[in-house]
Amino acid sequence: MTSLLVIIVLVLLAIALWQLTKIFDLTQVGVNKDNSQVANDSDNNIQGYLMFGFLAFIYIFTIYGLFKWGGLVLHTPASEHGGMVDNLMNITWVVIFAVQAFTQVLVHYFSFKYRGSIDRKALYFSDSTKLEIIWSAIPALVLAVLILYGLYAWTNIMFIDEDEDTIVIEVYAQQFNWTARYSGADNVLGKANVRLIEGVNTLGVDLSDPNAQDDIVVKELHIPKGKKIHFKFRSQDVLHSAYFPYFRSQMNCVPGMVTEFAFKPIYTTDEYRELPYMVAKVNNINKIRSDKSIELVANGETALDPYAFDFLLLCNKICGASHYNMQMKVIVDTQEDYKKWLSEKPTIVQEVKTANAPKPNEEAVGNDSTIVNVTAVVSKMAMK
Repeated sequence: MTSLLVIIVLVLLAIALWQLTKIFDLTQVGVNKDNSQVANDSDNNIQGYLMFGFLAFIYIFTIYGLFKWGGLVLHTPASEHGGMVDNLMNITWVVIFAVQAFTQVLVHYFSFKYRGSIDRKALYFSDSTKLEIIWSAIPALVLAVLILYGLYAWTNIMFIDEDEDTIVIEVYAQQFNWTARYSGADNVLGKANVRLIEGVNTLGVDLSDPNAQDDIVVKELHIPKGKKIHFKFRSQDVLHSAYFPYFRSQMNCVPGMVTEFAFKPIYTTDEYRELPYMVAKVNNINKIRSDKSIELVANGETALDPYAFDFLLLCNKICGASHYNMQMKVIVDTQEDYKKWLSEKPTIVQEVKTANAPKPNEEAVGNDSTIVNVTAVVSKMAMK
């Protein structure tokens, strides 16, 4: 309702200003006025100074934005390759900012310096081979360097040595949640097919496959620090994107195919929580939540819970109405804690057997039915 009132007020204000300009025009009747619609020196001067004003606005807003929102960046990467990704991004930002600063100053300065004048004629020439070479070669060279460095980074990140000691984990995407499947002791994932999805076997694991006998399916992703994790991705329905922001990793999850990448965590969750920048960030968030909670409690609502940092797996594709809610907690453990956690999880085969086993109540009902049937047969024989 408040937004509607604001819109109505703004519309009425615009109408009032429009009417005031019409009244002002009526007061100028009889006054000599230039209605030629051709810009004069005064108009050109005004436009020139406005160009400088707009240039100042661009840089003031840029500097303000850096101070205001600069602290919202992800900061320290939590994976081994994250530093390379950040380095590539920082180089790109520096190049973009330098080019933008240089070109914008020139554009606005020349717009002012060579603004229109009655006594000045515009210089015109059809082409300049030298200028064309310069302003084509410089961007091409810079982009080539960036692209080559990007390809080098991409190759290093995406290369997975088959002989390397990795942990194979499947991440399964569906609207609107994630499921993880661990390859177990053999470190080989069993076959899977969406046609085999039934009951607790939500990933369609082929339970007849020998490699699937030790697969473990969970809803919370645990990975060990210092160990390379080889992720394989599938999607059940639409295109999703597995995004690990703090690990600087992202890969599309495409229905009908398996995609993959690998990374090595370099911080446990507890270690990352203790980084000075993260401690300050969490404190700031909790201060905001605390202030908001006071307002909520005053209105009879429930206070917000304190925030604690966790790594997250997010979906970075708009995959439907609840896309924003598609996330999974990622916990980086020490290798000892990881092995202990994994050893406590049942395999998918065990879960299916447990789910399909007859319940005690069902056995009791079956026994009662047998007794009733036997009694009925005995009664009929006695009557004969």
